Amino acid sequence: MHAILVCGAGKIGRAIATHLAATGDYQVLVGDVDERALERLRGITGITVQRLDVSSPAALAAAMAGRRLVISACSFFANPGIAQAALLAGISYFDLTEDVATTRAVAAIAAQARPGQIFMPQCGLAPGFIAIAGYDLTRGFDSLDEVRLRVGALPQFPTGEFKYNLTWSTDGLINEYCNPCEVIHQGRRCEVLPLEGLEHFSLDGVDYEAFNTSGGLGTLWETLQGTVRNLDYKTVRYRGHRDLVAFLVTELKLASRRELLKDLLEKAIPITKQDVVLVFVTVTGWKDGYLTQLTDARKIYHSTLFGESWSAIQITTAAGMCTVVDLFLANQLPTQGFVRQEQVGLAAFLANRFGAAYESHAQRLVHPTIVADARKPAQVATESLARSERAQSGTTP
Repeated sequence: MHAILVCGAGKIGRAIATHLAATGDYQVLVGDVDERALERLRGITGITVQRLDVSSPAALAAAMAGRRLVISACSFFANPGIAQAALLAGISYFDLTEDVATTRAVAAIAAQARPGQIFMPQCGLAPGFIAIAGYDLTRGFDSLDEVRLRVGALPQFPTGEFKYNLTWSTDGLINEYCNPCEVIHQGRRCEVLPLEGLEHFSLDGVDYEAFNTSGGLGTLWETLQGTVRNLDYKTVRYRGHRDLVAFLVTELKLASRRELLKDLLEKAIPITKQDVVLVFVTVTGWKDGYLTQLTDARKIYHSTLFGESWSAIQITTAAGMCTVVDLFLANQLPTQGFVRQEQVGLAAFLANRFGAAYESHAQRLVHPTIVADARKPAQVATESLARSERAQSGTTP
């Protein structure tokens, strides 16, 4: 049995701990300063809880003693301290951060890792699974042209002008809406403004918008730099949401008053467990002399697991984390230093007992795209995922 520490007992930390403990293969210690959050986990087989202040190196060292690894489900600003404590304790480290500066700090710490000790940030949905799925689609091309990653965690029943419910860390959401966004444009890495690059599209009969947000690419821009002309990540929302966010963060200048923005969002926008996660990846490039496009599109819905209702963002984020932890302990990941999400094979991810949630709770959307051959305008090439046959059996929970 694997003894691990989970820092943070919020929505995502609780989901991760519950999923891991339910297998019977993990003994999970969950630490948090919030006694009410810990109380929700008390009594679950395979889980023990304790009050833990992650800002205290001594407290972290004591909690990590005898543990194989630590998972941080805390806000991004706590992660460098947790990673540093993991380094000193000689255990491996995983987190969910979307914050670019935090990932760089973790990478610097990882340079000092011991044999058998890895540091793997950005384990979740976006960044996380989206990089794994995107990188997998790039394989097999003779040369790449564009890689487009789109993800949205959306209420299944949108109401109000915002057409949004809080499903994720509010600190993380504000980061995504306010921080610069890394892209590759015309073969060069650059930063673009958040909330810009607005586009509209329809998928499965629903109209959406997508726009630049920070952090979703993870390290994929480094991995693909020099091999792709354009690479970007955008967040998906129902139409009209972006303009209202832009009014708050730009017109009212709340990007520089983030605590006020957080307070407004958390007091005005309700949370929901009735949500849907949209994942939409498109890769275009040259294959066998033809300009070809591959698309992977899926929706993952909220569901009932372990006798409890879980939101789609809890399911997908917990699945992303639990899968890479499972693969690491099964010796299917690198064994030392900094590990990127795209180093995980998509087939191995989906075959894992946790990663299977991206199939079992998903509605697969297959949209083969016809792309004209630039050399021979009269001819076209179309190609869909090799898994498209299985997509026809996908159901909506």
